[in-house]
Amino acid sequence: MVQHKTSHALRKCDNEMKRETTNCEENGYVLYEYTDSRGDFDYERYRRTQEEGNHGKIRNVWVLKENIEFLAAYILRIAGVPEFGICHGTRRGKEQQWFREFLGCEVIGTEISDTAENFPHTIQWDFHEVRPEWLHAADFIYSNSLDHSYDPEKCLNAWMSCLKPKGICIVEHTTLHGPANTSELDPFGADITLMPYLITKWGNGRYCVRELLDAPRLPRNVAQATFIIIGS
Repeated sequence: MVQHKTSHALRKCDNEMKRETTNCEENGYVLYEYTDSRGDFDYERYRRTQEEGNHGKIRNVWVLKENIEFLAAYILRIAGVPEFGICHGTRRGKEQQWFREFLGCEVIGTEISDTAENFPHTIQWDFHEVRPEWLHAADFIYSNSLDHSYDPEKCLNAWMSCLKPKGICIVEHTTLHGPANTSELDPFGADITLMPYLITKWGNGRYCVRELLDAPRLPRNVAQATFIIIGS
């Protein structure tokens, strides 16, 4: 069993950013809450923050081709030849471009910002929601953007509902996805040692972590990069 360690970064709420953490000491993760003056969830504030962040980082590419090639080989080995995949929070759409190249199948990406229309095989979509035609249709789902979720449990449940019975969800997690790096733009942060426990709790018997894979190549300024493989 992993002992949960609550760091100073977890215990402290950032007053300048008006950050509120959800049971931070008990659960060991940080989740920024987008609330209005009445204390209710402010979805428009969340969406606006994500769109502005996307516009500001639109020239940046986080994902690495070498890592997508590695994951494509893993998908073929574990799940067989896929027909359809979804990548969530893709910004410039390199994920789906490279998965299509290495797997030779239909792969689409979602992006909440209006810049989605500028990149091939990308649709403008909030990844907390599911299109009816996606239900039980995907062989795999990939994202490095779970840290952009306002409700990671809702988000992951939505993603898992899109998988075929033998499909897998791949969540990329790095040191920059931890509690110390949360912000209004990146609202969710948890240490990699805690992620399997959170995912198992959210899955409630429906899904769990199958495996943790080290990325063959680290993104810039990152000390750890892990692919969390989730399945039923």
